[in-house]
Amino acid sequence: MMSQDWVTRITEKRNPATMELDQLDTGQILQVINEEDAGITTAVAEVMPTIEIVVDKIVNRMKKGGRLFYIGAGTSGRLGILDAVECVPTFSVAPDRVIGILAGGRDAIFAAQENIEDSKEQGSKDLMAYDLKAKDTVLGIAASGKTPYVLGAVTTAHEIGALVIGLACTKDSPLEKSVSWAITPIVGPEVVTGSTRMKAGTAQKMVLNMISTTVMIKLGKVYSNLMVDLKASNQKLRERSERIFMTVTGADQQIAADYLGRADYSVKEAIVMFAKGCTLERAEELLKENDEFLRRVIE
Repeated sequence: MMSQDWVTRITEKRNPATMELDQLDTGQILQVINEEDAGITTAVAEVMPTIEIVVDKIVNRMKKGGRLFYIGAGTSGRLGILDAVECVPTFSVAPDRVIGILAGGRDAIFAAQENIEDSKEQGSKDLMAYDLKAKDTVLGIAASGKTPYVLGAVTTAHEIGALVIGLACTKDSPLEKSVSWAITPIVGPEVVTGSTRMKAGTAQKMVLNMISTTVMIKLGKVYSNLMVDLKASNQKLRERSERIFMTVTGADQQIAADYLGRADYSVKEAIVMFAKGCTLERAEELLKENDEFLRRVIE
């Protein structure tokens, strides 16, 4: 029997501003989409107090060795994967510290496997495959707030004692009722009814960006507005590492390349070596003594 809650869920409601969508010309359609998107930042701003609380709690847990998990299905799960993966090159975070779990696994990244999202048991099983601990954080992502796969995962996370957060684009959902902290940017009905890859997806991406970036800043991964902990895994990133070194130290490119080479292109360590006239081993010690914050070492 079909559930009737789709009638009241805001993510499934029809948008009165887009009823004539199929009769508009290309420019008009684009204008409507742009106008609808304009309200997303306001919706996210309204949940900033909750995001602030959540970030500080995640930081405290990660300082103690806890991990951050994103778990979702479909677009929501893919957004979690995207954010988790990007933490590695941007902040040199080990792949096992920020983890994205998607219903259907790797195959679902490139091909829709939406039926898997209906299993609470699978959500729980996929999460527990990582040997979840109480010091970990689990962020369940579901635009509708009712995806069984996500609900199964967050329920298990609660039982383990982990910090459990929900990200949905509707109020009073099963997800909101199943987590300790719910982040609920309400972006309203989609341009195309039910297509939550649009406004809801954009809001989710914004929130995930804010959470992961702020957490990493609070963990000492950024100096000023520079990514001093980036992983220089290709030529572009090595050149960026040199520019960052030069910006912070005032040294020229040759000196930057020399120090970075001696530090295996670890930017923070190279800067400390230059600023303090010390070895790589001493630079690593100084950073560890100062909780990995570069500013505390060189200023």
